[in-house]
Amino acid sequence: MKSLSVACALALGLALAASAPAALAQPAEAVAAAPAIAPAAPKLHEAMRSLWHGHIVTTRDYDIAVHEGNKAKADAAAKAVVANAKQISHAVAGFYGKAAGDGLLKLLAGHWAGVKALTDTTHAGDKAGEQKAMDELASNATDIAKFLAGANPNWSEGTLQGALMMHVNDHKTQIDEMMSNAPAAEQAKSWTEMQNHMNTIADVLAGGIAKQFPHKVH
Repeated sequence: MKSLSVACALALGLALAASAPAALAQPAEAVAAAPAIAPAAPKLHEAMRSLWHGHIVTTRDYDIAVHEGNKAKADAAAKAVVANAKQISHAVAGFYGKAAGDGLLKLLAGHWAGVKALTDTTHAGDKAGEQKAMDELASNATDIAKFLAGANPNWSEGTLQGALMMHVNDHKTQIDEMMSNAPAAEQAKSWTEMQNHMNTIADVLAGGIAKQFPHKVH
C-alpha cells in the first residue's frame, strides 16, 4: 500500500495520459456521466480515489464544524486536511526529492487556505471576503496548473486550470448550500456530484500513471 500511496500522490502532480485533457475539458456533467472503462491498474485507481476522497471528506468536515459553531471539531478537521496534503507531498518527494515535495505542499496549502477562507467568510456573511477567497483560489489554480503542466508535457495549462476550477466550484457550491441551510436532498445531490467529479479526476490521473509508468504501477 505504501507504493500505491506514492503512486497516487505522484499522479496528483506528475502524470496524466494524453487523453486526459480532452476528458476534463468537457462540462462537469458530461465528465461525470462518461462511461466507465476498466482501469489498467485497478489497485492504483482504488488507492487514488481513496487519497482524493480524503481531501474532500476532511474539507467537508471543516465546513460542517464551522456551520455548527464547533471550534474543537473545526480545528481537528483542519489538522486532518493538512495531514492529507503532507501525505501527498511526502510521496512526491520520494520520487522527485524534497524540493519538489515542498513545492507541491506549498501549492496544496494555498488551496486549503482558500477553501478555509471561503468557508469562514461565507459563514460570517462577508461577501467581500468570499470574493477575495475565490480570487485567491483561482490564482492558486493557475499556479498549480503551471506546476503540473511544467512537470508533464501531456497536460496543457489551460485544461488543468479548468479541471481545478471545477473542483473549486464544487467546494463553493457545498459551502453555499451548507451555510444557507439548503434542503438536505439538495446538499446530498451536490455532495454526490462532488465525489463523482473527484473520482473521475482521480481515475484519469491513475490511468495516466499506468500509461506513463507501466513498470511501476504494479
